[in-house]
Amino acid sequence: MNDATSSKIKKLSPKQVDRIVMMAWEDRTTFDAIDQQFGLTPGAVIKLMRSVLKPSSFKLWRKRTAGRSTKHLKRRSAEVVRFRCKNQRG
Repeated sequence: MNDATSSKIKKLSPKQVDRIVMMAWEDRTTFDAIDQQFGLTPGAVIKLMRSVLKPSSFKLWRKRTAGRSTKHLKRRSAEVVRFRCKNQRG
């Protein structure tokens, strides 16, 4: 990862990190949603998850998300429409 990504991750509050981890574990939350809300690319999310999770938890998470179509907006079915709260960005 580049220095810009590392600095973005370091600037996150513990509450934001917790929220990103929760979003990353959710099956229906896309990496694009995390990028819109926090400005972190999928690679940055992976780096963050690697740093905050135990190694065994990280391996389980990567196994779950690898190749999962629901984690990538472009791969998702067109009929999946999500409710968006007015407080969410994007």
